[in-house]
Amino acid sequence: MESCRLHLRAMLLLVALLYPAFVQSLVRHYKFSVVFKNTTKLCSSKPTITVNGKFPGPTLYAREDDTVIVRVINHVNHNLTIHWHGVKQLGTVWADGPAYITQCPIQPGQNFIYNFTFTGQRGTLLWHAHTSWLRATLHGAIVILPKRGTPYPFPTPDEEKTVILAEWWKSDVEAVVNQSVQSGLPPNVSDAHTINGHAGPVPGCSSQGGYTLHVESGKTYLLRIINAALNDDLFFKIAGHNLTVVEVDASYTKPFQTDTIFISPGQTTNAILTANRGIGKYLIAASPFMDAPVGFDNLTSIASLRYKGTPANPKAFLTSIPPQNATPVTNTFMDALRSLNSKQYPANVPLTIDHSLFFTIAVGVNPCATCVNGSKLVAAFNNVSFVMPTIALLQAYYYNTKGVYTLDFPANPPIPFNYTGNSTANMQTTNGTRLYRLGYNSTVQIVLQGTAIIAPESHPTHLHGFNFFVVGKGIGNFDPKKDPKTFNLVDPVERNTISVPTGGWTAIRFRADNPGIWFLHCHLEVHTTWGLKMAFLVENGKGPNETVRPPPADLPTC
Repeated sequence: MESCRLHLRAMLLLVALLYPAFVQSLVRHYKFSVVFKNTTKLCSSKPTITVNGKFPGPTLYAREDDTVIVRVINHVNHNLTIHWHGVKQLGTVWADGPAYITQCPIQPGQNFIYNFTFTGQRGTLLWHAHTSWLRATLHGAIVILPKRGTPYPFPTPDEEKTVILAEWWKSDVEAVVNQSVQSGLPPNVSDAHTINGHAGPVPGCSSQGGYTLHVESGKTYLLRIINAALNDDLFFKIAGHNLTVVEVDASYTKPFQTDTIFISPGQTTNAILTANRGIGKYLIAASPFMDAPVGFDNLTSIASLRYKGTPANPKAFLTSIPPQNATPVTNTFMDALRSLNSKQYPANVPLTIDHSLFFTIAVGVNPCATCVNGSKLVAAFNNVSFVMPTIALLQAYYYNTKGVYTLDFPANPPIPFNYTGNSTANMQTTNGTRLYRLGYNSTVQIVLQGTAIIAPESHPTHLHGFNFFVVGKGIGNFDPKKDPKTFNLVDPVERNTISVPTGGWTAIRFRADNPGIWFLHCHLEVHTTWGLKMAFLVENGKGPNETVRPPPADLPTC
C-alpha cells in the first residue's frame, strides 16, 4: 500500500514538472526598465523614452489565469505609470495604473511592482504609460493564450504575428503637449504613423524601410492588431487579401471576413490571414480615419507582406486605401461585430438596469488669462471637465481622506439641448473632481452621446476595470423611447473601448462587480488632456473577495 502511495506521489510530481499548467497557473516575472534610447526615424533623431530600449516595447506573454509580476524601474526624468489596458484587475485595483486615479506616479529613480492575474481572460490587449503623453512610445502588446489544452474557438493558425500601429513625432512629445496646454490651442499632430515601429517611406524621407510581414504559401496566420496611437482612428488593409475577424479587445467574436479593419486607439483586433495568393510582395497600409473638420496626421504608413520565395526587388501589389472620411466603412465593420455567445463563451448581457446614465461628450472653450487667445480648449462629460487630483483617488477613498473628490457626478446633462444640432450654447464647462457611485454588483447602462459643440468627432471611449457590451448605436440624438427597442441584448460585441460615432451615440452595459475606483475617458489623448474623463467609485460587496484589498507596501507616494 505504501509503495502505491509513493508511486502516486512520484507520478504527480512528474506531471507537475512536465505539465505545470495542468496543476496550477504560472507566475511570470518581467522587468521593465524605462530608459532613454536615441532613435532615428523620418530621417531625424531624438532621445526616446522606451521600455528596455525598445519601440514598441516588449510583449507580455501569459496564459489565462496566470499571474504576472512586472517590476517597473524609472530611469528617466519624468514621473510615469503603466496601465494594463483591458486587464480587468479583479481584486487588484491598485495595479490598474492610471496616474492619480489608482496610484501616484513612479518618480525618477524609483520603482514599483505591478502584480495581477489574467482571471478568465484570454486574447490580445496592450500595456501603455498612463501619465501625460508618454504612451506615444511607452507601449507594447499583451498576449494571453488560452489555458493549456484549451483550443481556440476557430481553426488553429499555423503562426501568430503581432502588429502594433502607432504615431511618431519628430519633436519631444512632452514638449508638444506642454506647449498646447500653455497656449490653450490644439497640439501639433504627429509626423507619421508606424507599423511595428516602422513608418515606411514618407515625404521628405523616402529612403527608410518599412516593416515586412513574412509568410509562406498555404499557411494561416493569426494577426494580433493593436492601435497604440495617441489620437488617430486607423484603417488596416493588406493588398489582395481578406482577413477573418475572430476577436476584439480579448473577447471572441462570430467570425466574419473583411478587407478592411477599422481600429481606434486602445482597441485590439485578432484576425486570421490566409496566405493564398501568388508568390510576391503585397503592400500593407495603416491609414487614418477622420470624418470631422479637425486637424489630424493624414499620412499613410506602408509595410509589406512578403511570400517566401519572392525574388529580390519585386514589383509590389498595391492596395486601395479607404477615403479618410469613409464613415460607411467604419459602420460596416462595427455593425458586423457580434459576441461569439457560445456555451463556453456566453454573452452575459445585463437585461435589467440599476443605473441608467446619459453622458454627453463635448469639446468646449473656457477662459484662460495666460493663454494665447485668452481662452483654452477643454472637453467634458455632462459639461464637467475633470480636474486631476494631487493624490490618487483610490488612496483617498481607501484611507477616507476628505476634500479630494466629490460623489456628485451628474447622471444626465445638467441642461438638455439639441446635442447634435448646430449650437454654440453651453461652450463653457464646469470643472471638478466628481465621481459617480455604483453599488457592488449593480447593473449599469451608459448612453454616450456625441455633440456638435465646436465640432462633432468620433470618440473612442475606454472603461477601466470592466468589459462592457455595446448594445446599440446610432446617428443624431438618442431617443430614449424608440432606440432601446433596437438594442441587441442577445449577442452584442464585448469590448473595453468603443468608438462613439461622429454626431451620434453608443449605448453600453456592464455589471459593476469589481470594487474600487475605475477611470472612464476618451482614448484620444488630446481630449483626455482637455478633461474628457471621469471615474466610477464601485462600493465594496460582502467578504474579502468583494472588498478593495490593502495597498501594496511599495505603492508610490505623491
